[in-house]
Amino acid sequence: MLTRRFGRTGHMSTVAIFGTAALYVGTPEMTDRAMAQILAAGVNHIDIAPGYGKAEELMGPWIEKTRNKFFLGCKTQLRTKDEAAAELRRSLEKLRTDKFNLHQLHAVTSFDELDQVTRAGGALEALIAARDEGLTDYIGITGHGNQSPAVFIEALRRFDFDTVLFPINFVQFNIPQYRETTLDLLSLCQEKDVGVMIIKAIAKRPWGEREHTYNCWYEPFDDQEMIQKGVNFALSQPGVTGLCTTGDVNILPLFLDACQKFEPMTDDDQAAVISSVREFEAVTIFD
Repeated sequence: MLTRRFGRTGHMSTVAIFGTAALYVGTPEMTDRAMAQILAAGVNHIDIAPGYGKAEELMGPWIEKTRNKFFLGCKTQLRTKDEAAAELRRSLEKLRTDKFNLHQLHAVTSFDELDQVTRAGGALEALIAARDEGLTDYIGITGHGNQSPAVFIEALRRFDFDTVLFPINFVQFNIPQYRETTLDLLSLCQEKDVGVMIIKAIAKRPWGEREHTYNCWYEPFDDQEMIQKGVNFALSQPGVTGLCTTGDVNILPLFLDACQKFEPMTDDDQAAVISSVREFEAVTIFD
């Protein structure tokens, strides 16, 4: 699988990054199947968080025996230094490892939350202390929703984060302000050599009141043609390293296949796929 340099970390990450949110309600058997697919595809980067249900518990045995195969990124959604520091150590224990390659402030979706994590006594101080102690190599920030690009531009002004994680998909790119601010953020990340991970690459629309037919926080595209378009679109944006895989293990093989078959989109191809959004009853809010 294609690899790309993950910003200043220097790691050559595969364009598919295993998003363990897919194991939120997983089982050991489900985890074994998913990891067999991940290893067969050559994926070398894992994204995990305490908020992903059973993921840490299920992945612990796998991390213990395959630690040297993966760049491992974890997260905290807690907002104070003491809480985040304690959670980081719990994650290390559950994942049976002595350090992370990356630890991130998780789900910072608004300027108010950015204030919480960056103020004195905030969670950012816990990550800095963990880096100083050798418990993580790098520090990142993650978010979702339409404010993420603007929030992260401000976050990079306040602190020299090594990585960012946020959504890019051609549905949201139909929102002019989101598209413009995202491109501004990507330009800033290239300037600062910040690694960029993308979520929701194959998002079709929010669930709304519809029944959830997949274990995703959004309704995903589920046919190979549209998954390929979503993957090609997201990976064609400047400075993007890789995409966190889908939140449903049933779509995982299709997503991995699309990453293995990635072909860059021309500007005209991108414009065409953005203009097709009206067919999917696009709405502007992706929480």
